[in-house]
Amino acid sequence: MMRYFGLIGKPLEHSFSKSFFDAYFSKHAIKDATFINFEIDDVSELSALVESYPNLLGLSVTYPFKEQVIAFLNETDRVAQQIGAVNCIHIQNKQLKGYNTDYIGFQKSIRPFLSPHHQPALILGTGGASKAIQHALKNLNWPFTLVSRNPTQKNILHYSELKTAHIEHFKFIINTSPLGMGRLHEQCPTIPYEGIGTSHFVMDLIYNPETTLFLLNAQKQGAEVLNGYDMLKFQALESWGIWNTVS
Repeated sequence: MMRYFGLIGKPLEHSFSKSFFDAYFSKHAIKDATFINFEIDDVSELSALVESYPNLLGLSVTYPFKEQVIAFLNETDRVAQQIGAVNCIHIQNKQLKGYNTDYIGFQKSIRPFLSPHHQPALILGTGGASKAIQHALKNLNWPFTLVSRNPTQKNILHYSELKTAHIEHFKFIINTSPLGMGRLHEQCPTIPYEGIGTSHFVMDLIYNPETTLFLLNAQKQGAEVLNGYDMLKFQALESWGIWNTVS
């Protein structure tokens, strides 16, 4: 019996998830599994999708559905509830349970790069991906500040408030917004890049293109940079473990 796994989101042309799992299945001689990209217009299509694929056992969730999808699940694990975002769904007997493996992937990917002098962090964006990063940094006792186009709380900065001094102060800067991805590849967050220097560590959760305009701007200032590919790899392997667990 063929086991089906996949990815939901829109757009998906930027995603490497399918190629990652295709390569993983090939390398480990897994012949009874296949991975499909399901580009859907609305997260409400999830129920029909599950009905259409009786042997669908697991889904990854990407932009823009990581928060919206929670309302369409039967259950959400404790950590995903705390985070408020889901990027992994395990399907058993048509019951959908949500998890978050993004925060684990993020923690593992940054481990070789972070030093104490990289505190505090500045997180660009406040969506589903950002929530996972916030959770990871809280686990690491790493102070951070959020930046948003639409701040909902007093302690969240608006992009227009960012000065060069802010950027000089925050030595670890993470882009969690979609700017730079897919059709937005010519865009980047509007920040005072002149504040970035050689003591900065700058990360973009986007991995396609490999070097976004955001990372290119940081590199020009001498910063150490990292894209989101290792995070993708680590979270995908974590999801694979969840999908293959029988509860």
